[in-house]
Amino acid sequence: MHNRTRVVDHLVKAVSELGVRHIFGVDGANIEDLYDAAFDHRELVTAVVAKHEFSAATMADGYARSTAGLGVVAATSGGGAMNLVAGLAESFTSRVPVLALVGQPPTVLEGKGAFQDTSGRAGAFDAVRLFTPISHYCARVEAPADLPAHLTRAIHATQHGGPAVLLLPKDIQQAELVAPAFTPPPRAYRRDTASLWRVVHTLQAARVIGKVVIIAGDQVARDGARGELAQLAAVLDAAVGVAPDAKDVYHHADPGFCGVAGSMGHPELIEALHRASLCLLIGTRMPVTARAGLEDALAEVPLASIGGDIPFLGSIHARSTDLSLTLTELIGELTAATPIHLRGRSGDGVVDNPRHIRFSLQLVPDDSTVSDLSTTVTGLSTESGDAVVIPLQTARGEQPEDTPAQGPGLRYREVVEAVNQALPEGADVFADAGNTGAAVVHHLRLPRDGRFTVALGMGGMGYAFGAGIGSAFARSQRPDGSMRRTFVIAGDGAFFMHGMEIHTAIEHNLPITFIVLNNNAHAMCITREQLYYGDRYSFNRFRPAYPGAGLAAMFPDLCTHAPITRADLAESLRHCVGSPGPSFIAVDCDPDEIPPFTPFLTAPRR
Repeated sequence: MHNRTRVVDHLVKAVSELGVRHIFGVDGANIEDLYDAAFDHRELVTAVVAKHEFSAATMADGYARSTAGLGVVAATSGGGAMNLVAGLAESFTSRVPVLALVGQPPTVLEGKGAFQDTSGRAGAFDAVRLFTPISHYCARVEAPADLPAHLTRAIHATQHGGPAVLLLPKDIQQAELVAPAFTPPPRAYRRDTASLWRVVHTLQAARVIGKVVIIAGDQVARDGARGELAQLAAVLDAAVGVAPDAKDVYHHADPGFCGVAGSMGHPELIEALHRASLCLLIGTRMPVTARAGLEDALAEVPLASIGGDIPFLGSIHARSTDLSLTLTELIGELTAATPIHLRGRSGDGVVDNPRHIRFSLQLVPDDSTVSDLSTTVTGLSTESGDAVVIPLQTARGEQPEDTPAQGPGLRYREVVEAVNQALPEGADVFADAGNTGAAVVHHLRLPRDGRFTVALGMGGMGYAFGAGIGSAFARSQRPDGSMRRTFVIAGDGAFFMHGMEIHTAIEHNLPITFIVLNNNAHAMCITREQLYYGDRYSFNRFRPAYPGAGLAAMFPDLCTHAPITRADLAESLRHCVGSPGPSFIAVDCDPDEIPPFTPFLTAPRR
């Protein structure tokens, strides 16, 4: 036990004060002192060694998403540091708070031919310039006394949503530090009060006119605002849709749920938008994956938004850095007995775009088909005396379901439906990119209190393996002592990239079931070859592989299954759920099946 406080001891104690109980990384010469400190303070923090730094970064990312807290990743210099880039880019794009602690060669060797030198001196490339575009704060710690200030700034930066990076030369890590104990910086709560009042008044007016539709995004999860979202939906009697990466923020059996938005979504949400007087975006910027197929419907309805970032669609936007607090305030205002004032409080200003004070209402008789009914009603007026124009129009959006496939193996929907039936209470699900992810987003029915994550920021293949493991470290042990099971669902392409992180789950005996849909292909690329390039060739079909048999041979103690029929799959899932520790299921699928992905289902074949 070291009897002095080093920089690395201060770091480990500090992240513990932030509620972090696990540090994920890959050890190496220029980060080994941090692991040494983690051993000395093992009652506070557990250091986990991953198989690859990308997966270590996604473990920290998954840990942060599931806890609505901070994830911490550590890496050594050189190639280890470079391997963090893709994982941190996902966290940056998806606004996930991650602190990266990256080892560097000793300061006395910088610019003098040090192995893995990234100081930017004497021809070495500069790690600060590399990490700055994918972080909200990046700094090289040049002296031990500089660490506390850098750490405070880094933690504060992660609170904005995204990574911060500290580059730590080896001699700085080992140096003694005389500094007061770390005090976590207070989480700053900011919201645009004037704009929030405009949103309140717009909602009040929309409730008089017709139905409000909410589309909720992943910031609801990051801010731990699921309960507040449900209360707001009840107060508004709103229909609720969710962005593809936010399936866990509103339960599918709760009142008004109308499905997933965007390219992997459901037609019920399109129909709800056509009948809406207002669409309220909460915690989503509505990127292409969330709005594909909804463009026409969204163009017909006024938009309001609450969240940390301005949406990609024009709207009345109120900025909030903590939706749990802002939604609570909003509920209080909406439930108070106050009159409607569309202009808001004095000094708030007015909306410049006329679209934002117009309300659309769709009327579709239950027993009739859609017609070209169109009329205009006036009579309601704003505080300024201007008439509120309400066009009554009808249109029905259609979105086809999965196309039938005749090839080998099980259909995507069959697999996900079997998973739905097997998911235990409170289970968490992590889906990977590609056809598998599209099928899971579309068909999965998550149990209550479960977490769902799909990485749509960068869409890096193999993300789900590390992220699911990181989440399991955080959530597998329930307060009552029972174990929560995590499910990772990925394709064989993702498995071959980063599936060996299963070894990490085995080392720590985590309750995770890995389900790999094996079509011996990069199937989404095959679909693109077929649809857009005339199906003249394929670079993406591979010779058969047998991951189930392979893992059974590699890890004889691993609960491994390779079911052929749906009945076999159901039995395999029951066995995995009933077994402690990790398990693995490989399911053969058809590489030519088109998933429930709107751009593919609506594209004409060339």
